[in-house]
Amino acid sequence: MEYYIIIAASVIIILSYFFNWVSRKSSFPSVLLLILLGIVLHQSIGLFGYEHANVLALFEEISLLEVLGTLGLIMIVLEAALDLKLERGKVSMIFKAFMSAITVLVATAFVSGYLIMAFIPQLSFVEALIFSTPLSILSSAIVIPSVENLEEEQREFHVYDSTFSDILGIMMFYFLLQLVETSNNALAVGDFTVSLFLTVALSVGLSYALLYLFQKLEAKVKLFLMIAVLILLFGIGKLMHMSSLIIILIFGLILSNHRIFFSGKLNNLINKEATDRIYEAFHLITMESAFVIRTFFFVIFGFTVMISSLFDTKVAAISGLILVSIYAIRVLLLKLVLRKDIVLATFIAPRGLITLLLFYSIPQEIQTSFFSQGIILYVIIVTSLLMTVGLVRFGKKRKDTEPEAPPQLTSDPQTQEEHIDEDSEKSVLN
Repeated sequence: MEYYIIIAASVIIILSYFFNWVSRKSSFPSVLLLILLGIVLHQSIGLFGYEHANVLALFEEISLLEVLGTLGLIMIVLEAALDLKLERGKVSMIFKAFMSAITVLVATAFVSGYLIMAFIPQLSFVEALIFSTPLSILSSAIVIPSVENLEEEQREFHVYDSTFSDILGIMMFYFLLQLVETSNNALAVGDFTVSLFLTVALSVGLSYALLYLFQKLEAKVKLFLMIAVLILLFGIGKLMHMSSLIIILIFGLILSNHRIFFSGKLNNLINKEATDRIYEAFHLITMESAFVIRTFFFVIFGFTVMISSLFDTKVAAISGLILVSIYAIRVLLLKLVLRKDIVLATFIAPRGLITLLLFYSIPQEIQTSFFSQGIILYVIIVTSLLMTVGLVRFGKKRKDTEPEAPPQLTSDPQTQEEHIDEDSEKSVLN
C-alpha cells in the first residue's frame, strides 16, 4: 500500500509541474487542472480495488485537509510577504493596491453575506459573513504566476492587490470567528485590537531576533530550521488566541526589506550580503513548499468534492448572484481607485486556495448542510476561467501591441559590438 502512495504522490507532483507549464503557455489556471485531476482520481480509484468511502474516511481520520490547510496558510502568507518590496517610488501604487484590496474585500463580503443569508435564513449575519469572506478574497497563488507577462506597472499592481487581499481577508475571517465565539461584540473588538497590537509588537521583536541569530549560524542546513521555528511560533500563538499569521507576515516583510528595517543604529546588527543570500534561498524553499502543499490540497479537494452539487438549482442560483456581485463591485470600486486598465483588472479576480483553506477552517458548530461545497467550486471555476479570458483577450493584446524600442547605437565600436552580441544571444534563447 505504501508503495502505491509513494508512486501516486510522485506522479501528482510531476503532473502539477506539467500543469504549471501548460498554465504559463495558455494562461489556463493550473488550479482547475489539479481539481480535475482529483475528480478523475475519485472516479477511477475503484479500478485499483479501493472503495471511495474508505479513502475518504482515511482523509477524515488523519485530518489531512486541515493539516495541509494550516501549512498552506502559513506558506502562502510567508510567500506573499517575501514578495512585498517597500520602495519609496512605489508608495502611490502600493496605496492604490491596498485601497482596492480592502474596499473590494469588505464590500463583496457584505453583499455576498446578505445574499447567503437570504437563501439560508438559519444563519445570522455574522455567520453569513464567515461564509462570504472566503469567497471575497483574491487568490495570490493564482494571480501572481498568471500576470507574469503583463507590463511591469500592471503586474506589480495585481501582485500587491492580491497579496493584500489574502492577508486582509484572513485577518477579517478570524476576527469574525472571534465575534461569533464571544457574545459581547464590544468585548470581542477590544480583545482583537489588544491582541493585534501585542502580536505586532511581539512579531517585530521576534523577527529581528530570528534574523540576527540565523545569519550568525554557521550550519549549512538551517532554512528548514527557520521554517520550523516560525511554525512553532504560529502554533504557540494560536494556543494563546493571538493573530498568529501576523508573526509570519511581519517576519517575511522584515526579511524581504531587511535593508530598510536594519538601517541607522541597527545597521551593524546583520551582515547585509549574508542576509541577502538567506532571503534568496528562503524564498526559493518557501515557493517550492507552497507549490507542493497547493498541489496536494487542490487534488484532495477535487477528490472529495461532490460533482452532483453543481447540478443543484439553488446552488447555481446562489453562485450566480455571488459572481455577479463580485464583478459588479470590483468594476465599480476599481473605477474609483485605479481609474485606468479597468477592463483587464476586473477580469483578474480569481478565487482559489485561500478560499478553500478558510472554508475548511469554519468550526463545525457554524457549518451547515445548507451551504454546499458546490458554491465554492462554482466560484473558483468561473472566476478562474474569466481571468483566463481576460488575460488572453486583453493582457496579451496589450503587451503585443507595445512598440519594441529600437537598439540604441553609440559611436563606440566596442559598445556597438556588445549590443550586437546581446541581440544575437537573445535570438538564440528565444
